[in-house]
Amino acid sequence: MRTPGILITLAAMLALAACSNQKVPAEQAVARIETSLDEIRSDAQQYAAEQLQAVETSVAGLKNNLARQDYRAVTLGAPAVVSAVEALKSTVHSAKADAEATLAAAQAEWSELSASLPPLVEKLQKRVDQLNKTRRYPQGMDKAAFEAAREGFETLKSEWTEASNEFASGQAASAVRKARSAKARAEQLVTALEVQV
Repeated sequence: MRTPGILITLAAMLALAACSNQKVPAEQAVARIETSLDEIRSDAQQYAAEQLQAVETSVAGLKNNLARQDYRAVTLGAPAVVSAVEALKSTVHSAKADAEATLAAAQAEWSELSASLPPLVEKLQKRVDQLNKTRRYPQGMDKAAFEAAREGFETLKSEWTEASNEFASGQAASAVRKARSAKARAEQLVTALEVQV
């Protein structure tokens, strides 16, 4: 009669030993995953927020299994989460490289725009002031057309100021878009007001 009791006790001890043998690898797997995720978390929030959220949900599932002492589920689920973290790293790396390339291109274009647009604005300002003073408008332009051109010039100056402020605050791509718009408006005004460039 004692034999079944001893067998049950031995089986329980073997199960406990098996669990404790899986505990350390499970804890280590979760720790490695968390460390790997922490390395890219801030960039992932910026470049792949939805994918980061999915990975964090998977990590939380592993932690829950670990807390419930379901070490087998942790060791079985860890490889998939590791793969998800690696995929996230790849996405973040690619998105960050694209963003850096876009920024470099925007900065290069900004250099050209910031060299060409201010002198153009200065020439336009002189021409607008001259036409406003003399009231001798270019051929085919009446007072209403001149007023519209002058309003367009004020819009141009505003766009250029906003673009300059955005570039100074690190928003190069947006600044370049506004500067392009300002340059296009300036070129139209040069033609309409017959500015010598």
